[in-house]
Amino acid sequence: MKLLDQVRERVRVKHFSLRTEKAYVHWIERYIRFHGIRHPAEMGTAEVEAFLTHLAVAGRVAASTQNQALAALLFLYQHVLDKEIGQLNAVRAKRPVRVPLVLSRGEVTQLLDALDRLPTEEPYGMLGRLMYGSGLRLLEACRLRMKDIDLERGQLTVREGKGDKDRFVMLPTTLRDRLAKQIEWRRALHEKDLARGLGRVEMPTALTKKFPHADHALAWQFLFASTRLSHCPRTGEIGRHHVHESAVQRAVTTAARMLGWVKRVTCHTLRHSFATHLLEMGQDIRTVQELLGHNDVRTTMIYTHVMQKAASRVRSPLDVAT
Repeated sequence: MKLLDQVRERVRVKHFSLRTEKAYVHWIERYIRFHGIRHPAEMGTAEVEAFLTHLAVAGRVAASTQNQALAALLFLYQHVLDKEIGQLNAVRAKRPVRVPLVLSRGEVTQLLDALDRLPTEEPYGMLGRLMYGSGLRLLEACRLRMKDIDLERGQLTVREGKGDKDRFVMLPTTLRDRLAKQIEWRRALHEKDLARGLGRVEMPTALTKKFPHADHALAWQFLFASTRLSHCPRTGEIGRHHVHESAVQRAVTTAARMLGWVKRVTCHTLRHSFATHLLEMGQDIRTVQELLGHNDVRTTMIYTHVMQKAASRVRSPLDVAT
């Protein structure tokens, strides 16, 4: 469809990620099909409201999902069709209040050890330790590049985190030796790729034009590289991407299952545990907010709720009675 190709082109001009491109195209196509394959230029505020209301009422989607659909449609009208959308009065999906699952320190140790015991050579244990020890999101850990590791200063640089923000986080002392070995492994793998006439890596935004040879430089290579070469979905060029995030998610799920746990443990559980344990250690909330990369301290406040009002800290009247 010509319109969807125009959407893809505008997304790339804006230097949005491939994930954003796929999400926008998906929602715009659903919007068009919802209204009987009508061209969006023939529709407007009323049709957008009807689609968003359908998602909330009939689809019962989460608030974040509805917001993503809204962002896609606003992008379509503002940046592709050059048409303004008026005030929207659609039924909005409610954002539920959820408390995060937090593991105890002992449970974190068990989970990380179980990741080390998985029958694979992939560094899932190290990725898990970075998510817990540095508070990284899953993709932030997978996307670490060689130049982002500073063993001397004991810090990591998180590039293009949520909201396209960079930040510094601490590098756990206990991981330095393991990271040094990972760096040497990555260096050797890159030398083999270069010897085969390969060694390309995906570069952020338009840096390939600014630094034509940087995509073959060791500094820009992903630290946790995939063991397989792949084609770039946009350019078709062969390169070595980072380990796929879904593989890390499966590894964490498998490790929890190995331990016989029935609680739903994910990669983000390690980040929740990082924040809660820092606060329990007496770290101030503003520092934790900065380490997590939160825009608003209210987002970080949820961990004080978990820490201070945990059910295990309150004595049951049944225990008093007996």
